[in-house]
Amino acid sequence: MKWKMKQILTRVLPISAYLLLMLATQVFAAEDMWQVANRIIVDVYNKIAGISTVLAALMTTVCVVGMKLSNNQQKVDQSMDWLKRIWIAWAIINGIGAFLAYVRPLLSGLNTIE
Repeated sequence: MKWKMKQILTRVLPISAYLLLMLATQVFAAEDMWQVANRIIVDVYNKIAGISTVLAALMTTVCVVGMKLSNNQQKVDQSMDWLKRIWIAWAIINGIGAFLAYVRPLLSGLNTIE
């Protein structure tokens, strides 16, 4: 009997004291989950848009140099096709950001339940 009581006290008492201390503390967050998620999404998107702009400029330069230095029409056409693809991809990536920047404020009050 004493052994069981000692075993219970050595196992249960520290766990219950730990839980009591952890549950008794109050945690205050500066931001809620949605604000943090919004901040992370905006930060990641800005980095993606910045990288895509730099890469689009670099690849545009490569395509133009390839067109100028090429001596057959097929390579020039291929460079022009790649140039169009690069510009379209860049416009789509930056268009998503523009769409979110201008449309999201218009819809900001519609997601509440009252």
